Amino acid sequence: MPSDATLSLAEQLISCRSVTPEDGGCMSIIGERLQRIGFTCEYLNRGGVTNLWARRGLTSPLFCFAGHTDVVPSGPLDQWQSDPFQPTRRNGRLYGRGAADMKSSLAAFVTATEAFVADRPQHGGSIAFLLTSDEEGDAVDGTIAVTEALAARNETIDYCVIGEPTAVSQLGDTIKNGRRGSLSGKLTVKGVQGHIAYPHLAINPIHLAAPAIAELANSVWDQGNEFFPPTTWQISNIHGGTGVNNVIPGHVDILFNFRFATASTPERLKSKIGEILERHGLNYDIAWILGAKPFQTGNGALIDASLAAIREEMGIDAELSTSGGTSDGRFIADICPQVIEIGPVNASIHKLDECVEIAALPQLSAIYRRILDQLLD
Repeated sequence: MPSDATLSLAEQLISCRSVTPEDGGCMSIIGERLQRIGFTCEYLNRGGVTNLWARRGLTSPLFCFAGHTDVVPSGPLDQWQSDPFQPTRRNGRLYGRGAADMKSSLAAFVTATEAFVADRPQHGGSIAFLLTSDEEGDAVDGTIAVTEALAARNETIDYCVIGEPTAVSQLGDTIKNGRRGSLSGKLTVKGVQGHIAYPHLAINPIHLAAPAIAELANSVWDQGNEFFPPTTWQISNIHGGTGVNNVIPGHVDILFNFRFATASTPERLKSKIGEILERHGLNYDIAWILGAKPFQTGNGALIDASLAAIREEMGIDAELSTSGGTSDGRFIADICPQVIEIGPVNASIHKLDECVEIAALPQLSAIYRRILDQLLD
């Protein structure tokens, strides 16, 4: 039965100790099963990261399942009710690190594909798997390494479903059809260090920066759009001073981050920051890190197929959302015009006693299978 197959494979994958960037043997398990049904497997490893590109078929359209085998560290073992790498069934749930994020999705990818190929061995188009062991870490040698290799040989993807845990209350209630971008900055405002009793001989950079910080915090960066909320700016850290209470600091460091919509660009945000700082007459340096570009998939064949699959399997209408953090969809969007995320309930991800509803496993597999049916008819 598909339910037994998905549950069994999920348990097998959870048993692999794949703390990022380790794969723990997950891709060998998946790769062997894919090869048995006609996939060609190619490992595009880089920087100690395991990356698998597996493909069945040579024609278009190319449908891709994408995800990651790595998991975050378990945290204190004595605070888990059971060993995080010993999959445990309890009260209708499957417990273990990666149960929700995202080894259950990987298992459902495989069983859905196996069932689809068994029923339709001469299906149209092609199917691919893009898997990495470096999504939870720095993500510099993972999915991006594969997309760069594919782009170099002009290999593109038409549709991509990522198995990130997207559901809020029940499986299928939310589809991520995009993610916000992430732009971080380290702002250093310069002053003149001096004795706090002689402020006329010093320049306090914290005092100078305060009005600019207030303006930045109250600025409207854009209005968002149909799919994205407005861009936000938040300070994550401020540090200035020598650690004593009688020295005016010579500089203050301010770390901040934009989560930005497609309504803005990194260049526009950088320019507006510069305008505000210049207007306040600050002597400053700023270093930028673009962590992720935003991506968005509008209405089209992939979203239509996914909404229909969830409606048919779960009897609910999924909501389209771009909330949450970044995902590897930011890399895949460079070579694929339609990228979405569908996966299990995300309430327990990265927590102690991470788990997934056992009943959701065959349902998730069935959703993925229905999407394949509609797009590779």
